[in-house]
Amino acid sequence: MNEDPTQAVADTPRPARKRISLPDPEAAAAARPGWKTIVGAYVSLTKPRIVELLLITTIPAMLVAARMEFDALPSLTAVLATLIGGALAAGSANAINCYIDRDIDQLMARTSRRPLAKHQIEPRNALVFGLVIGAVAVLGMGLLVNWLAALLTFGAIVYYDVVYTIWLKRTTPYNTVWGGACGAAPVLIGWAAVTGHMSWMAWILFAVVFLWQPPHFYVLAMKFKDDYAAAGIPMLPVVAPAKRVAVESVVYGWAMLAVSLIAVPLGATWLYGTVAVVAGGMFVWECHKLLGRVNRGEDPKPMRLFHWSTSYLTLLFLALAVDSFLM
Repeated sequence: MNEDPTQAVADTPRPARKRISLPDPEAAAAARPGWKTIVGAYVSLTKPRIVELLLITTIPAMLVAARMEFDALPSLTAVLATLIGGALAAGSANAINCYIDRDIDQLMARTSRRPLAKHQIEPRNALVFGLVIGAVAVLGMGLLVNWLAALLTFGAIVYYDVVYTIWLKRTTPYNTVWGGACGAAPVLIGWAAVTGHMSWMAWILFAVVFLWQPPHFYVLAMKFKDDYAAAGIPMLPVVAPAKRVAVESVVYGWAMLAVSLIAVPLGATWLYGTVAVVAGGMFVWECHKLLGRVNRGEDPKPMRLFHWSTSYLTLLFLALAVDSFLM
């Protein structure tokens, strides 16, 4: 008996249709970060803690400049404009730095939580944000303060992002040393904001911060040596023995202490001199203790020096601010 071909086709089981699930608008909205998260991510791009540390050196420099040059206090307008402009400029440099370093930030545990590493912000948006607030900072400094301060602000941003981040950081273990120029720039910017020119005292204070930075960042790099190695960044603790790092920290510590005392014959009083000797001496002592632990093969405990270095800079420039009223 012949089978009916139409019946055979009808009896053939049909493949089950795949269900296409449309996205749930409510679920998609819930998955999107809220405005507070987005704002927090943009603030995080600016690295607020670093901005705060930079501004610690700006106000005392302005106070000393005004007292030494004019025997007066700096104008409130100049102070506010410089602080806001300085914060925006530092935030700009840091945001652009995050954009440039987004490839290596994902490889390091210390930086893996930054907004671009977590894909909270589009890289292009981060770059535009950094450029915009940088332009506002430079133009604001020029229009509200003076153009020397604006030029120094622009130079600090370019130096940090182009010279340090793109070139030095990825090519030489002395990136920390030469990169210190942009970290010490707020002293010069604050001085220029008040006087419109430079002086020997301004350059001495610049040199103090410049010499302070290698030990400060060396020990941080010691702590996160494996991170930098994984990212291929030739920080000194990655490419050199721990003893060399500790020895250089001692050398820079002594140089910093010596240079800080030059401010006394230039006009600083006994108060600043006392704090410079005591706090600077403790800083150098911590450098020697780091070297001692390394020589004995012990845990170097680098963060001890790191935390004290931050306290040292705060104490020294706080003393400088108070000292300006005694000049």
